[in-house]
Amino acid sequence: MPMRLTILVGTMTSTASLVAQAVQLALEEDDLCIDIKPMDGLDPGVFAGGGLYLICTSTYGQGDVPDNAKALYAALKNARPDLAEVEYGVIALGDRTYADTFCFGGKRFDEILTELGARRLGEVFRHDASAGTMPEELAVDWANAWMASVKAGRALAA
Repeated sequence: MPMRLTILVGTMTSTASLVAQAVQLALEEDDLCIDIKPMDGLDPGVFAGGGLYLICTSTYGQGDVPDNAKALYAALKNARPDLAEVEYGVIALGDRTYADTFCFGGKRFDEILTELGARRLGEVFRHDASAGTMPEELAVDWANAWMASVKAGRALAA
């Protein structure tokens, strides 16, 4: 049975969606099935049953999560579901010219998921829009290494 990865996308300008699609194309193999879900209209039920998730989100305004992610983020903070069966990674997009809130959209999701018992796998990937690099290219490199690490961990646990 193939492993499943759900990529949850928080975006304002579609950059995070492009990154998620590039990651899906790079990672999808026979032993890995990937679903991309924009965060629009999602509630904590998206995590029901646990599993492997990748949060791919930009940062907006004063370090906030994007508009399409606000309801999910607020619901996680208010409902406080037990996410002990959730494992996740984070792709955080930001702009270092806003040093005080750089990649805070991803940071906020990382913090709330950890508070609720989910386990982050690997380090958070942070992309700096002011660096002049393509976020999807760097995110694919990170995601390839991240998934190899996840699969190695699963093989050791088996």
